[in-house]
Amino acid sequence: MDNLEGRTAVVTGAASGIGRATATHLAECGMRVVLSDIEKEPLTEAAEALKRKGRDVLAVRTDVSNWDSVQELAARTLAAFGSVHVVHNNAGVVTAGPIAELSLEDWKWVLDVDLWSVIYGVKAFLPLLREAGEGHIVNTASTNGLVSAATIGPYNVAKFGVVALTETLQRELIAEQSPVRVSVLCPGVVKTRIVESARNRPAENAAAHHRSSEEEKFFKFSGSMIAEGMDPAEVARMVETAIREQRFWILTHPGWHDVLRARVEALAKDGSLAGGFGG
Repeated sequence: MDNLEGRTAVVTGAASGIGRATATHLAECGMRVVLSDIEKEPLTEAAEALKRKGRDVLAVRTDVSNWDSVQELAARTLAAFGSVHVVHNNAGVVTAGPIAELSLEDWKWVLDVDLWSVIYGVKAFLPLLREAGEGHIVNTASTNGLVSAATIGPYNVAKFGVVALTETLQRELIAEQSPVRVSVLCPGVVKTRIVESARNRPAENAAAHHRSSEEEKFFKFSGSMIAEGMDPAEVARMVETAIREQRFWILTHPGWHDVLRARVEALAKDGSLAGGFGG
């Protein structure tokens, strides 16, 4: 899908980080963009910043963990722009702690936002891309969807699920000779607010969470890395390239190729666990 000018894109998690950078970049490429996020004020600010630059955008507050809310996002997109061509299922959260200590509420919150939201996004928007006769879906996973890290079990499970979902969808679309294609984005360390995810956690769900010393260590370590991470704008340019060139994999950090190679080699050699953090 090389021509983006005048087409419509929907980006979730668009109030900050990779989502905002992608929404901004696609708007600068001449796309009409629907920005979606659960945080009302930052979402409004992001949309207004683009409108001041003359971009054609719409802000839709969305709880991507809720099917009805995602359906409303699709309906409002059609009402505003009549069609949709690019969907970036990007919203994400993380919590941390040993698997033995995580609550069921921890699992539900992360899986609802990080995996079910992508399922909902594909379910709601794929028929609209087919109707448009062309389109591209970008699903944000993570390098933790390729190699697991200790203490973030729900995040790992969700992101592996996003990779599997996207691979499956790509194979099905190719088999049916559809003009629609998909990409899976697996970011390494990028300057985002992912370690501040708890700001958007429902109070009734958060009440069951126990903040462990392992979680404290994880967020301290991750926070320092993220502060020095890749600029989200660079990731946004990679997303644009993948859409135009129909690339399936988007790995932001080439160094991860060596990590993945070591994982496969360990599997082939003796079945040991290799690669990843804490591993």
